Parts: sequence; C-alpha cells; structure tokens
Amino acid sequence: MESLKANKVDAFLMITRALTIVFSFLFIFPLLGGSQVAYYQKALYSCAATSALRLHQRLPRFEFSRAFFSQMLLEDSSHYLFYALIFSTGYPISVVLMPIFLFAVLHLTTSLRSRLNILGPQSLPLVRRFVTWMESKQQMLLRVIAFNEIFLMPILLIMVFTGKASLLMPFIYYRFLSLRYTSTRNPYCRTVFFELRISVEQLCNHPSFPQFLRNVVVRMISLINRLAPPTMAAAS
Repeated sequence: MESLKANKVDAFLMITRALTIVFSFLFIFPLLGGSQVAYYQKALYSCAATSALRLHQRLPRFEFSRAFFSQMLLEDSSHYLFYALIFSTGYPISVVLMPIFLFAVLHLTTSLRSRLNILGPQSLPLVRRFVTWMESKQQMLLRVIAFNEIFLMPILLIMVFTGKASLLMPFIYYRFLSLRYTSTRNPYCRTVFFELRISVEQLCNHPSFPQFLRNVVVRMISLINRLAPPTMAAAS
C-alpha cells in the first residue's frame, strides 16, 4: 500500500484497468442487470482513462507542436485512446472489448507481480501462481489481440452494409490499424498480417483451389499491400 500511495498514477492505473475488466465482463455476462450499452461504454471510458494516464507518464509536458503530436502517435497508449473514443458512441460490438480486456488483464498482472515482489517471495502463493501462468501466456494473448485488431475491419465493413455502422467508421478504423501496424513497441500486428498473407497465398497455390477465386484473393492481397503504411524499418 505504501508503494501505491507513493505513486498515485500507478494506483489509478490499477483501478482503471480493473474497471475495464469488470465492465467488459458485465457487458458479456450481465449478472448484475443494468444496461449492456452502459457497461460497454464504461469499459471503453475506463480504457480511455488508462491510456490517458499512460500518456501522462510517458510524454513530456504538453506542447502544441508537430513534434509533440508526432511523438504522441508513436505511443501505443495513444492508439488505444483513439480506439476507445471512436467506438464509445457507436453500436456495441462484442469483439471491440476483447483487446482492451486482454491488455487490461496483461498489464494488471504485471502490476500484481511488482506488488508481490514487494510483499516477499512467499506472499499470496495462489495469486503468484496465477500471475506466473498469465505471464507464460503473454505472447499468445498478444497474438489474439492482433488477430482481433485485424478482423475487426471486415466486421465493420459488414456492419456498414447492414446499417449498424457509419460509412466513415472503416476509414477511421483504418487509421487506427495503420498506427498499430507501424507500432515500434508491439510488432504483433505486422507479424500476424504477414502470417495471414503467407497462409492465404499457400492456400491459393493449392492445385484444387479455383482459379477465379485465386484471382480475387491475389487482387485483395495486392490492395492490402498498397494500403499498408511504411514501417520505421522500411523507411530507414
């Protein structure tokens, strides 16, 4: 408790992440009653608060300058602040909550590890076991998040045609997906895009795959490649 009092931002981050987990769970499983739309929005608002606090920790003092905003866009927290804001007023989509739920769980687990280390190696063995198990699943969960980020785009396109999403939403989400693709701290979105492309190309090259479908898929891959933003490594 003393360490949390000494660093109030970390304490608030633990609270906002816990709220993201709770509200996401209640949206899927409304055990306490209430409005599912309200739970959905509260989960996204909690995520936005977490992202804003992380930006407060990582960025220098605010300046109304191009350099400051360029630096801000490099931060993963700014990506999910943007994500939370663009979905908080729209039609509730269950898969929208998956990334923020998993990120909250992963980061809260890291925070718990720090607190357990302060308490001592023999403290709360059950919690320590859970934290260790979650840490062993970190890479898998980050890949799940990346898959979710990617496949949310076709879901939004379908929702546009069914009238449940604005025509602008896919274009706005494309900007978010571009930021995730060029992230310098989290390469999983790029990695999963590459793996999906390899898998689809292998499927298309199978002799029994219909030629007309192969042509469609090749054109789609070419379009996606053109839309992919240049990464930092490519730019250098």
